[in-house]
Amino acid sequence: MSGNLNINWSDVIKKDARGIDDYDLGEVQEISEDYVITERGVVDKTKFVIPKTLTSHFDGHNLHFNVSEQDASKYKQ
Repeated sequence: MSGNLNINWSDVIKKDARGIDDYDLGEVQEISEDYVITERGVVDKTKFVIPKTLTSHFDGHNLHFNVSEQDASKYKQ
């Protein structure tokens, strides 16, 4: 599966990122060639570096990933 999915990647900056079952992956901070970098939290920040290939879709408000809460730990920085 292609990670591009006709998403305009500049549109997802500062949008919420969600995993499977609406799991909170934070807010999109940065897009690299192969990864989406998100950050969750205000004081205790958690950063995720998620491969674009795991992107499900962008609904205009949230960028959705095929990542479960359990799988998300693999992408924590």
